[in-house]
Amino acid sequence: MQPVECVTCGNQVLCEKFSMAHTSVQWTAEAAVVCAEFRGRVAEGGTTARIRTCLALRGSIDRAVEEGTLEVADA
Repeated sequence: MQPVECVTCGNQVLCEKFSMAHTSVQWTAEAAVVCAEFRGRVAEGGTTARIRTCLALRGSIDRAVEEGTLEVADA
């Protein structure tokens, strides 16, 4: 797994790309505090376990793939 930092909030996660469609993300405990999208959903009564992704982080992961800092595993 490789670290990827969200360009919006600075939250850092560990990612692994198994294919262009399959991404594994390991969130940190601070995600609900650092990530504005997580924080907003938790404030509305949600739990981080039910949040599938953050759109800003998704964009940061896609950018990391485009820049070559996050590699897609060979099939």
